[in-house]
Amino acid sequence: MLYHRSSQLFAEAEKVIPGGVNSPVRAFKAVGGTPIFVKSAKGAYLYDEDGNRLIDYINSWGPMILGHAYEPVVQAVIEKAKLGTSFGMPTELETQIAALAVSMVPNIDKIRFVNSGTEACMSAVRLARGFTKRDKIIKFAGCYHGHSDSFLIQAGSGAITFGSPNSPGVTAGTAKDTLLAQYNDLENVATLIEANKNEIAAIIVEPVAGNMGCIPPNKGFLEGLRQLCTDNGILLIFDEVMTGFRLAAGGVQELFNIAADIVCFGKVIGGGLPVGAFAARAEIMNYLSPIGPVYQAGTLSGNPLAMAAGLAMLQALDSDRAIFQRLEEKTAYLAAGIDKVLKANNVTFTINSIGSMISVHFDAAPVVDFHTAAKGDNETFKKFFHGLLQEGIYIAPSAYETWFITDALTYEDLDFTIRAIDKVSKTF
Repeated sequence: MLYHRSSQLFAEAEKVIPGGVNSPVRAFKAVGGTPIFVKSAKGAYLYDEDGNRLIDYINSWGPMILGHAYEPVVQAVIEKAKLGTSFGMPTELETQIAALAVSMVPNIDKIRFVNSGTEACMSAVRLARGFTKRDKIIKFAGCYHGHSDSFLIQAGSGAITFGSPNSPGVTAGTAKDTLLAQYNDLENVATLIEANKNEIAAIIVEPVAGNMGCIPPNKGFLEGLRQLCTDNGILLIFDEVMTGFRLAAGGVQELFNIAADIVCFGKVIGGGLPVGAFAARAEIMNYLSPIGPVYQAGTLSGNPLAMAAGLAMLQALDSDRAIFQRLEEKTAYLAAGIDKVLKANNVTFTINSIGSMISVHFDAAPVVDFHTAAKGDNETFKKFFHGLLQEGIYIAPSAYETWFITDALTYEDLDFTIRAIDKVSKTF
């Protein structure tokens, strides 16, 4: 496949946009080459500016669970746009989607809509600090919760030290209140809690990690976090921006029957438009302004176009709960096919998957946290990525991102993908 037009557009973009992109992972820095510029998408396919069709395994990084340009969502946005695109005032639509979300997700009484997953996680942490009257939080290495200052933290010098900024612009003062733990390591979390007694407001975690590849929780890990939080007066925040309404109608809380104190949403809940949300039981949510002391606001929060898209998406998922089983079956089929051809071609690899999330790691050892994910062979991944791109398949341009399966994918698409992986892996 040729990508002349994309190369030309990228050169033009670099002149007026930092790095030529509005989100760094799009820049292909991890894999080399030139980003693909998309012209349109439908169902399971992307159509780029050079006229190529690509089978899509990122699906706008998760929200297109029913496929691109899903007709009920498109029509909902069109009809709502005819009535006005933004008011900065309440609408009935906000209450409708809020009521539906609360009915679908366990352990939440109220929800507030914001404009992104970053904003949702940032607001959830502020709320947790206000509610507990504590300052510190624990996050996990490799878990991404957006680009708010509190989350751009790398490891300190030891297990009980605070972290240090890993981006210029993040102050040491901010970093001192963020403690860094290892995913799937309860003992490490317990050590941090013991060293910071009565100072930790919240533990925030991707209950299924998706930003170091797909990494499911080890058995007992989430249950252990829940108990540690309960025993120490800490709020447990599930960042379900990726997993919410994707792994189950009620997200990971439903899937594993574990109650979080605050849950963050994005991706699917917006039907492809920029939306985030955070939710909790009434006791916690009532700490928010205008009825509580914790301030949070947004001019475009609850934007009618975004609410229309999100409501149409959630209604579709709520009315067809069998979708989650279909997605799991397609993911398992793809995983089995990839496993078979990579083994046949003597490739060193590990596949992680859960529900409709899957990733291929080019290392033989189990991938359970950021440290083990980082051991993957990135040179092999680059060949894998570009080889699949030439075959008409688009996966995330980073070894540290999960793939997302959409209901629009057919088994013919999956078989085509498996054959392409067989072909590409013979060249390693």
